[in-house]
Amino acid sequence: MTPEPIDEAIQPRRRRNVELALLLLAVVILAVGLCLAGLEIDGRVPDDLALFVGGFGGAVLALHIALRRLTPWADPLILPLAAALNGLGLSVIWGLHRVGGPTQSEAGKQLMWSVLGMAGCLVVLLMVREPRRLQRYPYLMAVAGLVLLALPMMPVIGIDAYGAHRWIGVRGFTVQPSEFAKLLLVVFLAAYLGMKRDVLSTAARQLRVRGVKVFSLPRMRDLGPMTVAWGFAILLLVGTKDLGASLLLFSVFLAILYTATGRKSWVGIGLLMFSAGATVAWAMFVHVRQRVVIWLDPFDPQVYGADGGSYQLVQALFALADGGLFGTGFSGGRAAGIFAADSDFILVSIGEKLGLTGLMAVVVLLLLLAERGFRIALASREIFVKLMATGFAFLLAFQVFVVLGGVTQIIPLTGMTTPFLAAGGSSLVSSWLMMGLWLRLSDSARRPAPAEQVDAQLEDATEVIQLPGHTARSDQEGDGTRGKDSEAISADGANVTSSAAPNPSTRATAQG
Repeated sequence: MTPEPIDEAIQPRRRRNVELALLLLAVVILAVGLCLAGLEIDGRVPDDLALFVGGFGGAVLALHIALRRLTPWADPLILPLAAALNGLGLSVIWGLHRVGGPTQSEAGKQLMWSVLGMAGCLVVLLMVREPRRLQRYPYLMAVAGLVLLALPMMPVIGIDAYGAHRWIGVRGFTVQPSEFAKLLLVVFLAAYLGMKRDVLSTAARQLRVRGVKVFSLPRMRDLGPMTVAWGFAILLLVGTKDLGASLLLFSVFLAILYTATGRKSWVGIGLLMFSAGATVAWAMFVHVRQRVVIWLDPFDPQVYGADGGSYQLVQALFALADGGLFGTGFSGGRAAGIFAADSDFILVSIGEKLGLTGLMAVVVLLLLLAERGFRIALASREIFVKLMATGFAFLLAFQVFVVLGGVTQIIPLTGMTTPFLAAGGSSLVSSWLMMGLWLRLSDSARRPAPAEQVDAQLEDATEVIQLPGHTARSDQEGDGTRGKDSEAISADGANVTSSAAPNPSTRATAQG
């Protein structure tokens, strides 16, 4: 039976020229943003326009040329979306610091981190040729991630700032190890749950009331990974006093766990466990309790005027209101005077400078980038690649939700950064490293299977099964009667060809 040819319209195409055109548009966005900021603030085009556009554009185009060679089947939208977000954040940071004075050291550092991040993305593409090989080292990834998370708690290099231990100091530079640890932990969870998914999805006890299933409980010996993850998330919260990192870490774990097993009960149990631990932390730590008080009533005069009170959040809400529909521009507004306006509150700065229209455009770009990650997961043929792509996509989407929800008073502030937009080397470089893995995963998922593999699959789809008890008679009667005592069975159990004269003793046996 000859298989029908596959429609070429549904096959993925490389579209590298489309990627190049979109990358040029991303560089134009950076140039236009810098020109608008310079004209509004100084009345002229910035003197360092060529440096920023040339350095950023050169790094982007070099990475694009490498993609044509290393990952020709990668999704053509991933790199342009990341570059557009990076360039937009760079122009906003330039404008924020230009208002405060003539120095542009922070914007120059952001450009340097952008180039280093793209170089790191290229290194990931060169080192990770086959994504499934990362599955061989799950416990090594776990140990490396745990070590990075524990570094800020060391007394020598750990830095205590703003009520949390999230940074380490190395020769005048500060690094946030959790930004890199979360990537390693996603790879570990994808590898471990990919191996244990069958046991976790099938082995469970069911609670029934009068024969009606109410809830599914995992076996205690299978509850170990969730218990360890929950315990470590709470220890991280206790040691670093960082609710945001704990929430992000455990939420990603639950997302990958649900993708691997499909059991809603696991997610419910995990949320209950984390809620219990967060409640205990709220009662123990003043820093966490203060964030909750600020969230509940930021306009209370006592909360607003207290040391470390709601002044920052209230000013951010006013800045968003001042932005209106089309923004105040780079020369006006109050965002430049808000603490961490270029990092934790970068979305507030964008909302004030570009208005609701610009902020929604940025949110749509972030949404599209997360959507491409989930699309990679759906197109992947290997469970490990599928779980890893899901983890990275959820990591980006949930991080944006936490940041945007915090600055708009939907949830308490957590002090997290927005990928590609916020100032800071750790966040930006780790985001580009994640893009390197995304591009490699996308190339693996969209690459057509070799012709030899397709032919082998077609040959294996139909198998001739010799029925027992008829071998001798078939040998005596010759090849002419051999076909009467056997049937060609397709892989899904359906008869493809059968004998003209039915035999009552012949049984059709389906595989699987």
